[in-house]
Amino acid sequence: MKDFSKPGVMMTVPAPSGGVVSGAGVLVGAMFGVAAKTAAESDPLEIMTTGVHSLPKTSAQAWTLGAKVYWDNSAKVVTTTASGNTAIGVAAAIAANPSAYGEVRLNGSF
Repeated sequence: MKDFSKPGVMMTVPAPSGGVVSGAGVLVGAMFGVAAKTAAESDPLEIMTTGVHSLPKTSAQAWTLGAKVYWDNSAKVVTTTASGNTAIGVAAAIAANPSAYGEVRLNGSF
């Protein structure tokens, strides 16, 4: 197919303000991904936009399998609270209240 560019599983974006460490969530506009490496602010950064990742979550929330999850870019955590946050995927496993991390199946950029 001559109009196909790339799968889009990994996307190159500028590292966010303050830089980023490998494995951290990164939001660029409506595109969310997980940093593949540590990068200084504005450096080119590969982010993974699909797959299942263990990400920091709002500790006081209990997640059910398949629950919609959102990125809280201010707190840098995944949450089930939609208001003011960016949809990123679904809970890939049950997560207890309290717990620091949850398994998230990224749906790619919406």
